[in-house]
Amino acid sequence: MNVLIVVDVQNDFVSMALGTEEARKIINPLKEYLASLDKNTYVVATRDCHDETYMDSNEGRHLPVLHCQFGTKGFELVDEIKDFPFNRVINKPNFGISSGTWKTILKDIEIENITLVGLCTDICVISNALALKTAFPEVNVRVIESLCAGVTKESHRAAILTMKMAQVDII
Repeated sequence: MNVLIVVDVQNDFVSMALGTEEARKIINPLKEYLASLDKNTYVVATRDCHDETYMDSNEGRHLPVLHCQFGTKGFELVDEIKDFPFNRVINKPNFGISSGTWKTILKDIEIENITLVGLCTDICVISNALALKTAFPEVNVRVIESLCAGVTKESHRAAILTMKMAQVDII
């Protein structure tokens, strides 16, 4: 089965606290891509999820912008994809999900390929891509570059290059 991971396509990363023009540009193509999927794709969405203690966390000290606070509009998936019938939606308290946790999440699936799309290429997408590559070293892990956006164009390109070097296929 093909697995698609839709990483953190949330209001705060698209049009609110940390939104960017690059992020907004991927939304309609992502919606079209999701609509084109066949039934042989297991689709997981992740959501960055913080609480009122975020600013006291290590991440909060490095990125002092409260975002994706559970229960807020910024936390929610963008309107264009929020009603998609995801097989699973996972709230995560930091950039990536560990390789061990990914193994548990996907343990009952005979995986052919894992594809990632979403935000931000240079933080959460790369973190999850590398964790998935570690968890499933013999599975083809790939990222659809045109359906991802980074914090900046330069950091997006750097993340793409780094993932290529780690044997993640960029399509």
